[in-house]
Amino acid sequence: MASTDPRKIAEVRDVHRLERIGAHSHIRGLGLDDALDARMVSQGMVGQNSARRAAGVILSMIQEEKIAGRAVLIAGQPGTGKTAIAMGMAKALGDDTPFTMLAGSEIFSLEMSKTEALTQAFRRSIGVRIREEAEIIEGEVVEIEIERPANGQAATFGKMTLKTTEMETMYDLGQKMIETIQKEQIQAGDIITIDKSSGKISLLGRSFARSRDYDAMGPQTRFVQCPEGELQKRKEVVHTVNLHEIDVINSRQQGFLALFAGDTGEIKHEVREQIDAKVAEWREEGKADIVPGVLFLDEVHMLDIECFSFLNRALEADSAPIVIMATNRGITNIRGTDYKSPHGIPLDLLDRMLIISTQPYTQREIRKIIDIRAEEEDVEMTEDAKELLTKIGVESTLRYAIHLITCSNLVAMKRKAQEVDVPDIRKVYSLFVDVKRSTQFLMEYQQEFMFSEVHEDADMPQAKEG
Repeated sequence: MASTDPRKIAEVRDVHRLERIGAHSHIRGLGLDDALDARMVSQGMVGQNSARRAAGVILSMIQEEKIAGRAVLIAGQPGTGKTAIAMGMAKALGDDTPFTMLAGSEIFSLEMSKTEALTQAFRRSIGVRIREEAEIIEGEVVEIEIERPANGQAATFGKMTLKTTEMETMYDLGQKMIETIQKEQIQAGDIITIDKSSGKISLLGRSFARSRDYDAMGPQTRFVQCPEGELQKRKEVVHTVNLHEIDVINSRQQGFLALFAGDTGEIKHEVREQIDAKVAEWREEGKADIVPGVLFLDEVHMLDIECFSFLNRALEADSAPIVIMATNRGITNIRGTDYKSPHGIPLDLLDRMLIISTQPYTQREIRKIIDIRAEEEDVEMTEDAKELLTKIGVESTLRYAIHLITCSNLVAMKRKAQEVDVPDIRKVYSLFVDVKRSTQFLMEYQQEFMFSEVHEDADMPQAKEG
């Protein structure tokens, strides 16, 4: 029997590590059609039609760059999909629009002032799209000749012939370019681009003239047309960075390496003013555009009155992002004061917000969510088991029902079953209690616990009688 290659095992482990399933890993977007109407089940989203429609309107305004410096509040009971809607917006926006997620409690755990933490979060959410022209060589590889020394050392000289539909030229290759060609496995028939300033080689795909070799190439091969015109061209290259990255690079001695160190520390106000002035200059010259992104503040009720005052001012700035906040609180104290307010947010900040409310899920919607999560977690379940989980989700909480999916699958695997059935659900339901049963247990046995208020009352019968 052949021994297993340890490198392959490492690769498999890497794949499993990268594909870990999170609470919202099934979300692919907001699940809206072209008219911004919510589909019943789409892109991992279920129900919350009005909330998703409202989020879709905000999303389209962000994409058309017609909205900035606005605040949106998603308010609803726990487990009604507030974070899922924010995640759906992030997926729909794509990689070009900056999206920063921050929990309200994180601000108090960072080793910097609260306002500095919020400022950094704001500037992470503002992108700068920088345009520059670069000279490139683009063509189809006709032939590569690399002279390999007889002593076995690395090749230091070679020649490569490139062509377009109109011309053909031979180029000399240095050691670094030879190493890149060998690493990228570039061969005759590939379409490549070479950046003249940096010498970077990028593989675009295979020439359509080589499509007859498709069987030898594999299904992942990308075919592109042979470039037209001259080999040397001027091409506009677009880089998107956020303002915080520019701040860090200009404020630390180690430059861009500070981005990888993690500990960026507090950044001086003067540095930010200089960067803002430079970015404004680039905008006037047409070299850059500002891309207002999205800052998502979860558990916003955890912020205190100082943070709320800062948000009031920060939202009025010229280049402020869209701030989306989420909370599950009702009328409660504003942190840092004795005053009560809806959602624990001051009224003057609430007045600036567009408020989206989420509703509790219906039994039918809970069933759909359980179907999606079972598929996402790769768990086979019988219809009866899904019905029981739906009932548990209605009577207890949706989150508790979702937690039982993987647990019940482990129980089913123990008895070597192919799919989860009702006895497996009952088993884990008895092993792991929900909030209601845990509270009931506490009420029954409260006197046995430490620091029990019931126990203290029992020592003072006169207080109970009065």
